Amino acid sequence: MFRRYAIYVTPDGLLGQRGAAWLGWDMAQACCVPHPDVQGLDVAKTTNRPRKYGFHGTIKPPMVLKNETSVEELKSQASAITNDLAPVTLDGLGLSRIGGFLALTAVGETNALATMAATIVKGLDAFRAPATPEELARRRQNSLSPSQEGNLTLWGYPYVMEEFRFHITLTGPLKDAETIAPIVSAHFAPVLPAPYLIDHLTLAGEDSDGMFHSISRLPLRGRI
Repeated sequence: MFRRYAIYVTPDGLLGQRGAAWLGWDMAQACCVPHPDVQGLDVAKTTNRPRKYGFHGTIKPPMVLKNETSVEELKSQASAITNDLAPVTLDGLGLSRIGGFLALTAVGETNALATMAATIVKGLDAFRAPATPEELARRRQNSLSPSQEGNLTLWGYPYVMEEFRFHITLTGPLKDAETIAPIVSAHFAPVLPAPYLIDHLTLAGEDSDGMFHSISRLPLRGRI
């Protein structure tokens, strides 16, 4: 049993391999992997904070299951939803600074991706245990907007629905992001797909050490 569950976009192929090595954790294989040797950057230190989550873009944020629900029920419902959802094609991925960290973000129009994410959040919310008072208080330390506060109250997480922004986190908070960004960009540039096809999602689980593992691949089988 895992302590939390999430629905992620998990890139395959060369991007997925490079991303797993960058963070030092391969979700699919459930193991640590060696960091690349990148001149001018301590990759292990730079990626320490996001490592446990694996190389992913969040669709349904991590949640604790309600006591009366099971992982098998969650997997079945997630599969039923994704069977009806069509694959999403983005123009590509590019490096962006979000607050104090660096991430890969979507290039071009993202309405289809946002709609898909909203469908997943709504469709699986019945499995989510309510956020604890401590978790709510921690989220509210970030001075949430009225929209984000509404999402936190209704969905247990501020950055969903109209606040959703797809991103694949690559670093922890940085004091020198402008200096590091060109190094990170050069490292990922050779494997960034354009366009980028999202044809499956992944059910992931967090173990007792806080590391996320791939549990089940969820193909998007709906018609485009």
